[in-house]
Amino acid sequence: MNKGKIIFLNGVSSSGKTTLAKSLQEQLIDPFYWLAADNFFDMIPKKYLNHDNMTIIEKTISISHHAIKFFSDMGVNTIVDQILSQENWMYECVKLLYEYPVIFVHVTCPLEELQRREKERGDRGIGWAENQLQQLNPKDNIYDITVDTYNETKEECVKKIIEFMNKSKEVTAFKTLWAQLKDLNYM
Repeated sequence: MNKGKIIFLNGVSSSGKTTLAKSLQEQLIDPFYWLAADNFFDMIPKKYLNHDNMTIIEKTISISHHAIKFFSDMGVNTIVDQILSQENWMYECVKLLYEYPVIFVHVTCPLEELQRREKERGDRGIGWAENQLQQLNPKDNIYDITVDTYNETKEECVKKIIEFMNKSKEVTAFKTLWAQLKDLNYM
């Protein structure tokens, strides 16, 4: 069975990942399931979901990474909406998926716009995006493609991702990250 394709949207809170994921689902010819880290966190009983309980947060992130792998192993295409803001999250994700067809998409937006979106949404802590920006950058900022949800319209971002997916024979970001992590003895 062929592995399902994975479009991995990595960006800070309020950068536009969810909007892009939903738009990609509408535009892509083949069905793509949407796996959002927020959905996995929604499964946790609220009394356990806080920043003081890192054990449950770490476990939930790990579950989401294994779910991505499982979906792909089942031949199911997925759009992943997640923030790899912790090194150990990135390491685990790369270790699990470096041999998979992952298009690693950097979803970016200027800080001022992130702050505006946070205030407008009202469901995010003020300052989350700024804090995550400082933690987000994978090793050497390696991605297959970058989209800017401020300087490009939603339609332009989606078109750019789909065109990349249709033209690229092989994606390289996760393989490159894997090689770097192995060289640094992280794996």
